[in-house]
Amino acid sequence: MYNAKSLKAEEFISHEEIQETLDYAEKNKENVELIDSIIEKARQLKGLSHREASVLLACEMPDKILEMYNLAEEIKKKFYGNRIVMFAPLYLSNYCINGCTYCPYHGKNKHIARKKLTQEEVAKEVIALQDMGHKRLAIEAGEDPVRNPIEYILECIDTIYSIKHKNGAIRRVNVNIAATTVENYRKLKDAGIGTYILFQETYHKESYEKLHPTGPKHDYAYHTEAMDRAMDGGIDDVGLGVLFGLELYKYEFAGLLMHAEHLEAVHGVGPHTISVPRIKHADDIDPSAFDNSISDDIFAKLCALIRLAVPYTGMIISTRESKAVREKVLPLGVSQISGASRTSVGGYDVPETEDEVTSAQFDVSDQRSLDEIVNWLMGMGDIPSFCTACYRAGRTGDRFMSLCKSKQISNCCHPNALMTLMEYLQDYASPETKKVGLELIQKELENIPGEKIRKLTEEHLADIVNGQRDFRF
Repeated sequence: MYNAKSLKAEEFISHEEIQETLDYAEKNKENVELIDSIIEKARQLKGLSHREASVLLACEMPDKILEMYNLAEEIKKKFYGNRIVMFAPLYLSNYCINGCTYCPYHGKNKHIARKKLTQEEVAKEVIALQDMGHKRLAIEAGEDPVRNPIEYILECIDTIYSIKHKNGAIRRVNVNIAATTVENYRKLKDAGIGTYILFQETYHKESYEKLHPTGPKHDYAYHTEAMDRAMDGGIDDVGLGVLFGLELYKYEFAGLLMHAEHLEAVHGVGPHTISVPRIKHADDIDPSAFDNSISDDIFAKLCALIRLAVPYTGMIISTRESKAVREKVLPLGVSQISGASRTSVGGYDVPETEDEVTSAQFDVSDQRSLDEIVNWLMGMGDIPSFCTACYRAGRTGDRFMSLCKSKQISNCCHPNALMTLMEYLQDYASPETKKVGLELIQKELENIPGEKIRKLTEEHLADIVNGQRDFRF
């Protein structure tokens, strides 16, 4: 039986409820009166239920879809402005004992290069990332309790935070590792992590168990209930995501929103981020073997509707997607993107060559440098942000969400974005990117509503030019 407040996976992600939702959506996909009322509800910035959003997903009327897209753009601007938060993944180890059929890290893959970074190698990777200008990392590792125990992850986090190189520093480490215990989540919290991210892969239980035939990840309930354990362990911010292409996208969409509703119902705060990866080619993985792939147009629609349904959440698009796709979906709700990513173990200090046996988890579609991506974003009128202020000021969990939901986020995040962008321009940018960035900052200063904050931001920007660093509101 469906119950958003239940702590049992099969009750807060109810297969029967999803099926009924999809049937309801199909029956009402041309119900203009209902569709208009749902769009109007979204316009009030209150979000949508999984059933309401599923009706909009089923709707194929071009004029209504355009209305959804325009509204998604409006909502994103109201909550997040024109800021795009930048980050990079850092793969620590690809040793893994799971048998996931869509991931080349699976235990039976004998020809992928297996690697695990030493602490000395972690330090070198961090310096390389700092030299690019990155301030925020998402660390990744395969599930292997012997080779990648929680102690190893904690040691890596400590190393990452300890490295100060020139003007560089990693100010926020997000963690994407396998589902674990409340005790281990408490250890991650104590280590000072930002967001704990765990992709569900698929919410369809039967498919999930087939796609994960062996290893601890086979346990659907343990995996799906991980976010509850993480929040019980004191982690304020969690990130959801599905791997689109494994199961029917309408099913996944409903399940994803039900998970968000569950977190809100039980913990009083929904997902800090939602990621929308699509399955990509990798070592021994052919995405065409999975028959649920989605077009770019459907992908864009999913992004727009996530923004309508969960207006406060951060939405992440990685370098899995091409420049063209990222450009298409950025206005529709995306607030975070990765830049210059390596999906091999390490790979920033000494990139893998074409002659080497790869350790990569998937092929990267957007292979531009961070400087190129920063320049590209600014050319579209977006502000690349390297800000980590909320995390370090304790504005996490419900405190961040209350700030976001009251649309006050622009009063501190907008000037913080400008100041961290100025750091990037002074320390790392090419001359061309620096020129574009300085012009953008000057223009964007006018969009800071409060005179006092605007004046203080101008002063801090001048201080940054004169060599000082790390100002924040």
